[in-house]
Amino acid sequence: MATSTSKPASTGKHAERTLSSQPHLGQRGKEVQPFGTLRLLPIALSAEARKESVQLLNGILADTTILYALYKKHHWLVSGPTFYQLHLLFDKHAAEQLELVDLLAERVQSLGGIAVGDPRHAAELTRIGRPPNGAEEVPVMISRLFEAHETIIAAVREAIEATEKSADWGSNDLLMGDVLRRHELQVWFLAQHLVDLPLVEA
Repeated sequence: MATSTSKPASTGKHAERTLSSQPHLGQRGKEVQPFGTLRLLPIALSAEARKESVQLLNGILADTTILYALYKKHHWLVSGPTFYQLHLLFDKHAAEQLELVDLLAERVQSLGGIAVGDPRHAAELTRIGRPPNGAEEVPVMISRLFEAHETIIAAVREAIEATEKSADWGSNDLLMGDVLRRHELQVWFLAQHLVDLPLVEA
């Protein structure tokens, strides 16, 4: 006769849980940290400086999330003689923007904040205009990308100045070394596709 190896249930403070392979589905609970609040972290940076940086970074993060989606939209919908080149370029730029999304979000978390993580939340915060749902001509697609890049670049430059004043060197380094330079490089690559030069004869 088989014997049970499970222990009787305890009603004390340290009651043992009955083990089961059944997933605990449908769980809900309170937020452990609301958006817009800060955790206290020992990084030798004032709460005021961290709060300012989190707000600036989250704005850039929201815009970056939308720019990533815009690149993917154009990657799927681009057409015409330059389809192949732009199809690949838009996807490459999208992947690079997605890397920035992760870097920005992790920096917000390391400052004790809550990063914008839901695309619907990002859409509420972004400064980038919404394009039509359908396909557009290639020059219009690129122009929209230019405008989005410049919106983010302007915000990044302001954040670089602010984080320099607050001595938030970690955010400052991220914004200058990763975010700003990546955007400027992508703008340069895009710009070459709007130069009207002859292909065969000068």
